[in-house]
Amino acid sequence: MATPNRLCMGLLLLGVLGALQTPAPAQAALQPNFQEDKFLGLWFTSGLASNSSWFLEKKKVLSMCKSVVGPAADGGLNLTSTFLRKDQCETRTLLLRPAGPPGCYSYTSPHWSSTHEVSVVETDYETYALLSTESVRGPGQDFHMATLYSRTQTPRAEVKEKFTTFAKSLGFTEEGIVFLPKTDKCMEERT
Repeated sequence: MATPNRLCMGLLLLGVLGALQTPAPAQAALQPNFQEDKFLGLWFTSGLASNSSWFLEKKKVLSMCKSVVGPAADGGLNLTSTFLRKDQCETRTLLLRPAGPPGCYSYTSPHWSSTHEVSVVETDYETYALLSTESVRGPGQDFHMATLYSRTQTPRAEVKEKFTTFAKSLGFTEEGIVFLPKTDKCMEERT
């Protein structure tokens, strides 16, 4: 059985450990005039939404994770995520490759070897970012997730409400939306 911290990492990495789910009917738009240089830096995964049966079963044991977004040598982005696993901090990095207009990226899941499309749907760069992740691994195996990134471990109430509205607009239900609890371990607010 996976530890709660390992579960957090799976979800943090934008669906790396995605599972079967009912489809989310709506398609998310991209942040207009996305400015990648302003998106770089420290983010906390503060909220997640999914209709995945796996996510619904495990969401109560998840906790906040820390990510640093930095430029990659090939023009993409490195997403370096730190989380607590077996009482120790563990760090993993994903390469997000440009996949269309600015704010749209793709990565290959190390767990499923499937391609995931990640879109920065909305951000003010200084407080929050709303992301949408999608992948298809086969018939009936679509994966959809909404993610709230926050520059601090305590997102404002209006940001949480914005995320809830965003997740619902993608077809997620209240049951499929979770705000991750803060943790003191592995969460230093430095880049």
